[in-house]
Amino acid sequence: MEKKFIGAGLGAGLISGIVTYVFARIFLQPQVSAAISYEEGRSAAHEALEGAGGHSHDHGEVFSRAMQANLGAAVGTVAFALCMGAVFAVAFTVLWSFVGKRYPGTDPRWVAAAVGAIGFTSVFAVPFLVFPANPPAVGSGETIGSRTSAFLTITVVSVLAAIAAVAVVVVWLRPRLGGLTSSLVGVLLYLTTVVVAALALPSFDEVPGPLMDGTGIAYPGFPADVLGDFRMYTIADHALLWTTLAASFALLAHRVLRAPRDHGSVDAATGARRAPLS
Repeated sequence: MEKKFIGAGLGAGLISGIVTYVFARIFLQPQVSAAISYEEGRSAAHEALEGAGGHSHDHGEVFSRAMQANLGAAVGTVAFALCMGAVFAVAFTVLWSFVGKRYPGTDPRWVAAAVGAIGFTSVFAVPFLVFPANPPAVGSGETIGSRTSAFLTITVVSVLAAIAAVAVVVVWLRPRLGGLTSSLVGVLLYLTTVVVAALALPSFDEVPGPLMDGTGIAYPGFPADVLGDFRMYTIADHALLWTTLAASFALLAHRVLRAPRDHGSVDAATGARRAPLS
């Protein structure tokens, strides 16, 4: 049964990866291109101010930008979605092994939806709120190590706090306090943990301002509309990823659990096979 869930997770990951890539290619890529154009223009203006002359910012890219935006982005997006699908399947299997046995009437599709909501919140939404995603040209190269470390830290803390909160709610609090009260306590536990972690981490505000010369503005600051659109579409992109992943997995897992077998059927709650009808 676990192998079938992993297969369902990979299938759902493939579907969500394709859907997400199409969305990103249409809506996110133009914002990335605009940010790259700004970066090139600012570099040229900076070189002119320093008297460097010429435009020596051609670094001889190994892959063209067209290939990066199409094939490279497609491969990266689908590979990430497949990884998330496998992780999703593992999380569902662990949670369902407990919920399905203790609460036999539970619909596995609701469990998949819960895993999707928790995954979106802990893996993306909370880390994004603490350290919002930035397009090219936003952020200093000198702080990239610190920014990456801080982002990974809040992501790990968020995921571990979510796992702990779910375990406490499902295993310990729900039988004693009921569903609503235990869920509220779990949310409070999770939020407290991530807020403390976020306050302990450094903050970064590195959006480029106007480039000044002796007479005024030599080149404008980073366009606010590009930054805002990039972040808005990033949120929508990840929301689409997790929604498609959860919905696809729910349908595939439901078929796995409900599908009849020639020599019996599978119990939807426990995953155990029933004897065939005589």
